[in-house]
Amino acid sequence: MTRSFAIFAGVAAVGLILVSGIESQGSAQTALFTKNPGASARNANAKATVATPRTQPPHRLVIHVDANDPALMNLALNNVSNVVQHYGELSQKVEVEVVAYGPGLHMLRDDTSPVKGRIKAMAETTPELTFSACGNTRENMAKNEGKEVPLISQAKVTKSGVVRLMELQEQGWSYLRP
Repeated sequence: MTRSFAIFAGVAAVGLILVSGIESQGSAQTALFTKNPGASARNANAKATVATPRTQPPHRLVIHVDANDPALMNLALNNVSNVVQHYGELSQKVEVEVVAYGPGLHMLRDDTSPVKGRIKAMAETTPELTFSACGNTRENMAKNEGKEVPLISQAKVTKSGVVRLMELQEQGWSYLRP
């Protein structure tokens, strides 16, 4: 009888090992023992969709210029070039917006910009580059000068340069002041 008990105990132990191995192998294996085998197929499909590579969102950088200083304006444009080149070499998308307000609006003025030729060349080769001009600053300059303030063709007017910076930062854009 002891021998029969030992054999029974051995068979029971092997059975427990097999059952625990089946339970730990995942939903595809356990579906064999459930009333809803389609559940494991859905789980297998869900796992496959998670493994699908996603497209990486573009890197986004906003740079502000608030001084009428050609060296600062060129530094901002150098930073734009460096960022675009870096992510281009990595085959990653990047968007850059330069926001000019206060005395920095001279960067985007057609009559006073010391960098308008460089901006034109950059805009032609870098479609992901945007230049925003502060509408409030433009209006104040026009009042003070008694004439319309012309902007370069690459500039788009935004109501407020500072508000534009805030909006972009709230959307998760990185921020740089050269």
